[in-house]
Amino acid sequence: MDASFLFNSIFLLACACLVMFMSAGFTMLEAGAVRAKSVVVILTKNISLYAISCVMFYLVGYQMMFDVVPGGLLGSPGIWFANDAANAVGSAESLRADGAFWFFQMVFVATAASIVSGALAERLKLWPFLAFVAVLTAVIYPVVGSWTWGGGWLAELGFFDFAGSTVVHSVGGWAALAGALLLGARRGRFDDQGRSTPLPSASAPQMAIGTLILWFGWFGFNGGSQLSFSSSEDAISVAQILANTNLAAAGGVIAALGLAQLMRGRPDMTLTINGALAGLVAITAEPSAPTMMQAMLIGAGGAVAMTVAAILLERFRIDDVVGAVPVHLAAGIFGTLVAGLTSANGSLATQAIGIAAIGLFTFLVSLMIWGVLKLSVGIRLHYSAEEKGADLSEMGARAYHLDLGHDNGERAFQKPQSTPVVQRV
Repeated sequence: MDASFLFNSIFLLACACLVMFMSAGFTMLEAGAVRAKSVVVILTKNISLYAISCVMFYLVGYQMMFDVVPGGLLGSPGIWFANDAANAVGSAESLRADGAFWFFQMVFVATAASIVSGALAERLKLWPFLAFVAVLTAVIYPVVGSWTWGGGWLAELGFFDFAGSTVVHSVGGWAALAGALLLGARRGRFDDQGRSTPLPSASAPQMAIGTLILWFGWFGFNGGSQLSFSSSEDAISVAQILANTNLAAAGGVIAALGLAQLMRGRPDMTLTINGALAGLVAITAEPSAPTMMQAMLIGAGGAVAMTVAAILLERFRIDDVVGAVPVHLAAGIFGTLVAGLTSANGSLATQAIGIAAIGLFTFLVSLMIWGVLKLSVGIRLHYSAEEKGADLSEMGARAYHLDLGHDNGERAFQKPQSTPVVQRV
């Protein structure tokens, strides 16, 4: 038993660190996707949301998520404390340090919050966003988690989501969609006829590196959800999970490359990046049961779902800077439905009920919270502040000198302002 306790605890802690490193991937991806005048705010948001997620999940969220009666609707909110004595006996699979399990669950909630940040970038105020993150991580995510991973009513019904295609990714996607609808598009994103006008990004290399970091961290995201590494069966399952996770991302990339060539006559880097992420999101609902060929096809299907959703967002003039809603919501729904076919005891009907219930709850509560923030403190930057850039208007700092070529063509060849990179103005 001591060996099982040690192996399981180390395994969960190592995987949790990989998932935490995904925060760096989200940060780089978003900082590269926005215009150079909004990079400092994005960096601040991503570091701050991680800290807020840690605190709120400790003070409220974890107890609410896991202190729920079987088949129940909600646990009891409260401060979490380790109870390792309760884990000293039982099956080998359940033996682990209580803090290891808490840490692993905590980094998941930070992932859901990161999804919202990228979608609403460049026109959302900093403090209202952080206030929403506090509610998301203390209430919205834990309620959904209690229904599923906490043993609540959806778990009793038979809903299955191995590592969070819906519980994590779709929750972040629904919250982002609600915010995008109330916030509106960035100025200049769509013309008077509603046609899409792509806005330049600050750094394509950062976007690519951020994606590869996320791809790497996903091995901890999905592999760690096995929750145990104390038997040969666990080792075989984790190996299958990692292989399937990797191939799903690869399938998403290949599908996105082909779709871009068909639609635009040339490859598209952003679509390729999001194809990888969509493949990863899609396989997350059930990465252990599919064959490797099936995993690759699931990843490709996630990329197709993402592409269709991106087209629909543009048609309805909904602005999503990094494509978070197509990647995390659309591919998450697709992957969760497919899990009903690949899981041994899966049911498409049950999966659909879970998707609908979680989506309705998350979207409506998020819409209400964004609405309250909009009416009380306001959520959108003023027109002049948006034109100036969120960095100067909210932070009083720039990420780049304009004379280093990071002005995105908006102020090319103009004399740089006298303010250095980090000097306050």
